Amino acid sequence: MNPNMKGALGNLMRQAQQVQENLKRAQDEIARMEVEGQSGAGLVKVLLTGAHQARKVTIASDALKEDREFLEDLVAAAINDAAQKLETAKKEKMSGITGGLPIPPGMNLGL
Repeated sequence: MNPNMKGALGNLMRQAQQVQENLKRAQDEIARMEVEGQSGAGLVKVLLTGAHQARKVTIASDALKEDREFLEDLVAAAINDAAQKLETAKKEKMSGITGGLPIPPGMNLGL
């Protein structure tokens, strides 16, 4: 192997290691994230972690005056709102790591 190829291979390996370290750091940051979703103009709020775990559900007293089915829909909508915000935040975080390069569908980076 010529010296130029050795240098290029070594450089590529260092870059791969740096990307791997950055991905691990991003995964840790995402796991610590908390995102709030809302529905019914704030009648129901849900706080999700980066691991999609619900940490808190807040239901305004005005929402309790509604029928059960309506309240259930508000809870589901708040969860979906939080999940959407979390996915957007994850994509933004990963975009910073990958330099905006698209990640092929199905490529699992541990997120």
